Amino acid sequence: MAGFTALEGFVIFIIIVIVLILLSGLKILKEWQRAPILTLGRFAGIKGPGIIYVTPFISKIPTVISTRVQAQAFKTEATFTMDNVPVNCDSVMYYQVIDPQKAVLNIENVTNATSLSAQTTLREVIGKYSFDEILSEREKVGESAREIIDQKTEHWGIKVTAVEIRDVVVPQSLQEAMSRQASAERERRSRVTLALAEVEAAQKMVEASKMYADNPSALQLRWMNILYEIGLEGKGTLMMIPANTLTAGVSNLGIAEFAKNQLSKSVKTVTDDSDSGKK
Repeated sequence: MAGFTALEGFVIFIIIVIVLILLSGLKILKEWQRAPILTLGRFAGIKGPGIIYVTPFISKIPTVISTRVQAQAFKTEATFTMDNVPVNCDSVMYYQVIDPQKAVLNIENVTNATSLSAQTTLREVIGKYSFDEILSEREKVGESAREIIDQKTEHWGIKVTAVEIRDVVVPQSLQEAMSRQASAERERRSRVTLALAEVEAAQKMVEASKMYADNPSALQLRWMNILYEIGLEGKGTLMMIPANTLTAGVSNLGIAEFAKNQLSKSVKTVTDDSDSGKK
């Protein structure tokens, strides 16, 4: 009986081990996970998501692939633009595995390979654009890089959805030169604006002078308004204004013409007096 009991215990142990081995083939994959199955070293298909069974000792799962969109940050160092300006671009790439079979069979490490391909491609794309275009048209540069990377990774089962340039770092000496250039450009624009304002003001003054020349009364009213404004600005200031001030401003503030008229009147009066004396 003792020998039978030992044999029975051994059989039970063997049964438990076999059950555990069989149960070890049960795997649970999440909704976004896919598992390639290798049976005796040969590819047997892709399984998942949910509960899958992998035959112990015969089949195995080399890796679990995620089908969600993944973000990969990368950067290029000392990349020269088309106009020979060294820049460092900090970028991020978004990609997704759309064919798990190709991602397993055609490439050793799909994540590393995609990152390296993105770095080399971005360096090539930067060399085709000028420095100003890279600063002002980052979306265009990123789209060009995305198209090339997507073509390279297509046979790996990878779909690149976007490449974004987050930052463009330039050397300190170049930053100082750009600052001086921007300052000079702002100074140039301010001077041009001031010159245009002077031209416009001169044109308006010419138009106003023509209007005043055709209508002396308008100039007299303007002169009175100027005197009124001067009186408001000079608080408590006493101004002596001649009675004939209203005639000022007809020509060169009216002084020359007024003096000429007064001189003509004086000469005419003297002539009349001399004529009357002779008579």
